[in-house]
Amino acid sequence: MSSRMFKFGVTATSAAVGSVLAAWSLDHWNTPRVVNNAAVAPPKRKRTLPMRSEQISSLMSGEEFDVLIIGGGATGAGCALDSVTRGLKTALVELDDFASGTSSRSTKLIHGGVRYLQKAILGLDLEQYRMVKEALQERATMLESAPHLTHPLPIMLPVYTWWQVPYYWVGIKAYDLVAGDRNVKSSYYLSKKDALELFPMLKKDKLCGAIVYYDGQQDDARMCLAVALTAARHGATVCNHVEVKELLKKDDGTGKQVLCGAKVKDHISGKEFTVKAKCIVNACGPFTDSIRKMDNPTVKSICCPSSGVHIVLPGYYSPDQMGLLDPSTSDGRVIFFLPWQRQTIAGTTDLPCDITHNPIPTEDEIQFILKEIKNYLNADVEVRRGDVLSAWSGIRPLVSDPNKDDTQSLARNHIVHVSPSNLITIAGGKWTTYRAMAEHTIDAAIKACNLKPEREEAVTSFLKIEGGQGWTPTMYIRLVQDFGLECEVAQHLAKSYGDRAFAVSKMASLTGKRWPIIGNRIHPEFPYIDAEIRYGVREYACSAIDMIARRLRLAFLNVQAAQEALPVIVDIMGEELQWSKEEKERQIKQATEFLANEMGHSVNRTSKERIPIKLSKEEIQTYIKRFQLIDKDKKGYVSINDIRRGLKTFGEGDVSGEQLHEILREIDTNMNGQVELDEYLQMMSAIKTGDVAYSRFARMAELEEQKQEAASIKQKKISVDRSGGGL
Repeated sequence: MSSRMFKFGVTATSAAVGSVLAAWSLDHWNTPRVVNNAAVAPPKRKRTLPMRSEQISSLMSGEEFDVLIIGGGATGAGCALDSVTRGLKTALVELDDFASGTSSRSTKLIHGGVRYLQKAILGLDLEQYRMVKEALQERATMLESAPHLTHPLPIMLPVYTWWQVPYYWVGIKAYDLVAGDRNVKSSYYLSKKDALELFPMLKKDKLCGAIVYYDGQQDDARMCLAVALTAARHGATVCNHVEVKELLKKDDGTGKQVLCGAKVKDHISGKEFTVKAKCIVNACGPFTDSIRKMDNPTVKSICCPSSGVHIVLPGYYSPDQMGLLDPSTSDGRVIFFLPWQRQTIAGTTDLPCDITHNPIPTEDEIQFILKEIKNYLNADVEVRRGDVLSAWSGIRPLVSDPNKDDTQSLARNHIVHVSPSNLITIAGGKWTTYRAMAEHTIDAAIKACNLKPEREEAVTSFLKIEGGQGWTPTMYIRLVQDFGLECEVAQHLAKSYGDRAFAVSKMASLTGKRWPIIGNRIHPEFPYIDAEIRYGVREYACSAIDMIARRLRLAFLNVQAAQEALPVIVDIMGEELQWSKEEKERQIKQATEFLANEMGHSVNRTSKERIPIKLSKEEIQTYIKRFQLIDKDKKGYVSINDIRRGLKTFGEGDVSGEQLHEILREIDTNMNGQVELDEYLQMMSAIKTGDVAYSRFARMAELEEQKQEAASIKQKKISVDRSGGGL
């Protein structure tokens, strides 16, 4: 009893402190936004998007840029947009592709951080409080600037202990209050019955009720790309696949060495050249220190990388429009369980890691996430390893502040640092605050490098991002009616491209069917169509990986489907970019390696190999019989020709060689181009235990057995004439 009273006392105290702080924030920091339209009116956008070749020519022109930004993630793209809309001549270069690093591997949330607010209130931490408040302001700005790529998402916090109901309710209400007039929607309490009605997969034992609050959700890679494209339309020179090889310096006239440009290499053409710039911004996320040491080899590292793994599960794991938050996992973090593009995202982990361009999810991290989400789902939802459709790892760029004497402690917020040679470094922070981070960075750049912008203040909080200008929630209906697209495809195009969906639709090919009239899907399970590949090239996609991971999100949604769609994608890109047969093969090989290593394909395969065979004697005999039926030549293994013959038997018609190889790869764990009996038994055991959800090869073997049994019964059947017609 005393323990319960103590907990209740903690709850009441926390509630009081939270309410006071929230009210104080409203009084002191929720100042109304006064807009001077004359001062913030942004320049008009260019009507057409420059081709990549034109952007490269601009870089190579020899003209001096006001600002050269290194890094094409969310922060770098945000800096480019902020800089160019202030009237500064701006260039951006990115070693890989836009959002190829951390910016495409997030939880897809636009949020202030509920747990940060909890720490701020309980620890009376003003700095952390301000960080949450800024993020909540920026959350609203993102939802307004890109309405096609973002949307409000209700997130349920289930409560299983009675005293936690008021505790969490007060905390979430404080979250609403800190957002002030920039709040998305108000939070509310749900009874046990109502909570289970909205989230039927939830574990109901001991459930007391739930709190529902709102944050935002986005398509992170396309959001980053849209920001970069918006900057390009305003006149910025933005180039992906361009590497900075060296920073250049000159004497500023006072004996001080300052940066004046960079030597770069275009990895598409192989050309190396020099880009002149008055100011250089380092926005490289986890790779911040590599540029800082290029400026000064003796400088201390400030980045402390942390790995965050996410997995994707089938859509039936969560409701379409309701997320779930586990506020206290076994390692003290929070786990989000969110619907996203008709699938379910679960994550994340938090482990120290090495800085790499190719982070790989591990089996241990995947198993940790699966174990944690099992705690919140009811017995009807069997959380199976085989249901993991994709898995990826992103590197959080946690940093210590070089502006402070104590560089051991990590900065909770972003930091802007100006080196003696005027390298402007922006590091830390989070996706949600990318715009504010960019504003602070360009403010520092103008001051440090004595730049002369047309507009002193940032105008990005009033800009619509690429595609958001003419978007409406019902715009997809026009796409259906005007172009003859499937409704699902039209909705996808409207959400992914906004008002640019009409330009995409014009590139779609005829289907040859009565309906839909245009729009051939590149994979039957997803609404991506051929036109998006062609349009993606105009959005600066240079490789198959650029396309499957960041123009389309197929690699993140289902790694197997992405592998199956690769040949079609590469063929269309080959037409647009004039690839040779050898280049197409190289692109497929690179993309296959990317899917295997960075998107969880190989770790999915490895997990199957670890599964012991748990079958009864009767089951083993059944599966041996099925295997022998497919292996008609009694070779002791099943070849790709056996699979082709089996599929034709069941009306599959002509199956492409690539599809046959995909079916083979599902089960060929020995990687020898054939299916052996032990591989088949291991697959069937994995299906039985739930580690593998489905196998086309296993289904084919089952149908072959049914066919043989039907034929056997037909042979044994006695004709009416022979039986004399009697009973």
